[in-house]
Amino acid sequence: MQREQGQPILRDQAGLLWTWWKGDPLPSLPSFPDFIFKEATDIKALATLMEISDTRVMNLLSQGHHPYLAYAAELPVAVGCSASGQAQFGEGRVTFQVPSMNRYLHYFVTLSSWRGQGIYPRLLQYILRQESNEIERFWILHQLSNTASEQGIRKAGFHIASKVYFLDTGELALVPPVGEIERADAGAILLNLPLIQNTEEG
Repeated sequence: MQREQGQPILRDQAGLLWTWWKGDPLPSLPSFPDFIFKEATDIKALATLMEISDTRVMNLLSQGHHPYLAYAAELPVAVGCSASGQAQFGEGRVTFQVPSMNRYLHYFVTLSSWRGQGIYPRLLQYILRQESNEIERFWILHQLSNTASEQGIRKAGFHIASKVYFLDTGELALVPPVGEIERADAGAILLNLPLIQNTEEG
């Protein structure tokens, strides 16, 4: 197939966009009786885990970002945010407005000594269970090289909505996987990014 003049050229894949919609199954994960998950209000704990200032945490809260913490006993060991309002990714390359009935999940951090124990997918599922009574769609991204995030997101029950690619212009675009055009379209609208069919992948 010949490329049309002016059509953007795909370069390297940057990452993956995943989504979970109300009604999607949640895979069963073994319970963690020694862990507690809850919405967070401890500014100091959030700032420490996220490695940002107290002021930055308070700014996130004021912008409609809802943080959650995972505790082992009384020690906060992991954090993640569910964002409404304005959000961004790609080191500020893309800024977008999260529409009503949607949430953008981001800023997930697990203390290094607690990684590899399955906290991440359980924290994701906790957020889904807490918010899916009112929210229809949840979205999350990760860099292609971050295979640990990919495994955790998949275990939590998310579906790949799109691959994220760099264009020859340096901007980003989405490429839908086979059979997921509805979710890819929704992701492109959410992020305000072009959706491009990669004919080489079928």
